[in-house]
Amino acid sequence: MDGNTQRIRRSSRSTHVNTLDDGCLMHIFSFLSPIPDRYNTALVCHRWLFLACHPRLWLRVDRAVKSLTESGVFPSIEEAVSAARPGDTILIGAGGFHFASNIQINKPLCLIGGGDVPDDTTLVCSRGSDSALEFLSTCKLANLTVKAELGCCLLHRSGRLIIEDCNLQCESNPLDYLSYAIITTAGGCEATLSSAAHKNGDSVCVSQTRIKGGAKAVLTSGTLALQRVRAIYAPTSILFWFDVVHQL
Repeated sequence: MDGNTQRIRRSSRSTHVNTLDDGCLMHIFSFLSPIPDRYNTALVCHRWLFLACHPRLWLRVDRAVKSLTESGVFPSIEEAVSAARPGDTILIGAGGFHFASNIQINKPLCLIGGGDVPDDTTLVCSRGSDSALEFLSTCKLANLTVKAELGCCLLHRSGRLIIEDCNLQCESNPLDYLSYAIITTAGGCEATLSSAAHKNGDSVCVSQTRIKGGAKAVLTSGTLALQRVRAIYAPTSILFWFDVVHQL
């Protein structure tokens, strides 16, 4: 075995991911899915925690924060959404309740609960609000519980809305007939608007999500097609998987 081969083998044995600088390692983390991969990297060591939670990768909502002293950390969802750039991911801290009333999201964002299960991160829409979150752009929600006393949990107006592994809970009787988990107005009732909505990809995709209470799971004023429907009925809830898309 010649000297060059020995040097190459010694070099490969000594190479470790932690020898990479912060910028390179953070760039690698940016290719990981926020949940669970990027979230799990934060558990490896203090350095990876700092890099995995860096505001360049996602913004954070922490109710314990009283002022905007830490970059990328906000005391409320509304402030985080306002500061976010298109394509950002917002990690909502677990524990307690986050109040969300009529928060408009008009840019592509991903909102993810920071707990182990959806019940660890709860968004509460107070009575008198139309919805907790209103979507006017393509967005994704994951690992969250959204509760609405009246109105609806999620109001979808345009764009592609993806809901994964969430709990949507409406007011229980006798007011559940006034509540809806999801209301979508994309496409409207006119044929021309419906055609535009289909062309622009307006849709609602729901998977592994539990809906409790409310008059209907989805209320729409447009034409919808349900695909890949699976429903499991229980005494107090429905667990279902379906896609809702506009069709001509």
